[in-house]
Amino acid sequence: MTNTIDTTALERGREVISTINPSLEEALADRYDRHIPDFAETLIEQAYGRYYARDGLDLKTRQIATVAALTALGGQTGPQLRINIEHALAAGASERELLEVIYQMAVYGGMPAAINGLNTAIALFEERRAAPA
Repeated sequence: MTNTIDTTALERGREVISTINPSLEEALADRYDRHIPDFAETLIEQAYGRYYARDGLDLKTRQIATVAALTALGGQTGPQLRINIEHALAAGASERELLEVIYQMAVYGGMPAAINGLNTAIALFEERRAAPA
């Protein structure tokens, strides 16, 4: 089977992540590519190059929507929620905006999902404030 990466979408994806998490592709490749060849490029191409890079919504709004969806899906998405909260902050979202969208997901994912999301966000915010500048 040959590599079917769309280089244009991959380039768009790399441009998006250069804004919110420049080391993401390398981290994904280090973790997954030896097990699933091209995993990192595929994720960057598909998620970031085909969805996040689209016109119609700015990156901050897309990241807030992602945080909302991951919160509503529940606790099993904790690691992805954390990284996307970081991405949302890098895209310009405020802590308050993120806490509010996570809390609102109690209506759609239930209070346990919102509590898990709030715990993830609060822990991340506290870690960021405690980190040396």
